[in-house]
Amino acid sequence: MGRYDVVPTTTLEVTAADGTRRVVTYYRRRVPPEPSAVGTLSRHDVVPGDRLDLLSFRLTGDPLGFWRICDANAALDPDDLVDAEAVGTQILVPLPGTVT
Repeated sequence: MGRYDVVPTTTLEVTAADGTRRVVTYYRRRVPPEPSAVGTLSRHDVVPGDRLDLLSFRLTGDPLGFWRICDANAALDPDDLVDAEAVGTQILVPLPGTVT
């Protein structure tokens, strides 16, 4: 399941500068859960070379679930959790299925 699977879409009709009209379909706003409301599977100490997709796969079996780790840590940019400045910090790994 992807982070936008449960987010509804909507449409908007827009007019270009030349007067042509088109319908744009987009996802409605996705509100991430409060990190405190997410069940914790484990905590991980960030080391050089960490990648969220590999951590997610190793710890939960789902490499595409890296976004759940982002939500559990209130991170907008996945790289911020594992970049050079993050080495030595600890990130929360949520229980599978607890972040939607």
